[in-house]
Amino acid sequence: MSFLSEFKTFAMKGNVVDMATGIVIGAAFGKIVSTLVEGIIMPPIGLLIGGIDFSSIKTVIKAAGADGKGEVAIMWGSFLNTVITFAIVAFAIFIVIKAMNRVMKKEETAPAAPTPDVVLLTEIRDLLKQGK
Repeated sequence: MSFLSEFKTFAMKGNVVDMATGIVIGAAFGKIVSTLVEGIIMPPIGLLIGGIDFSSIKTVIKAAGADGKGEVAIMWGSFLNTVITFAIVAFAIFIVIKAMNRVMKKEETAPAAPTPDVVLLTEIRDLLKQGK
């Protein structure tokens, strides 16, 4: 089998196509959630705690020079936005997976009836326990 035909077989497997679709949809969903967090959720929270814009919260380690360049800062407000975005995405994925598990719940099958030789052996065991 040639390299190109092997690659074609690999790329056309259902799992690879499903994974690629999931990645594309996940990236788009991530952008939606980021916008939700940064534009809708964080502004009211910032207003409640004193009108703070979380994306601009930072700890300056070295101030900028006279030209306005060279500032070194820890942008922990942006990090906080990212953590909240992650929590929302994780919760949404949890809800979707939980719903899928309910829908796709496999019916519990009853255990198969024992074979005749197992029934006979069980009877012999029970008789031996009774001392007969």
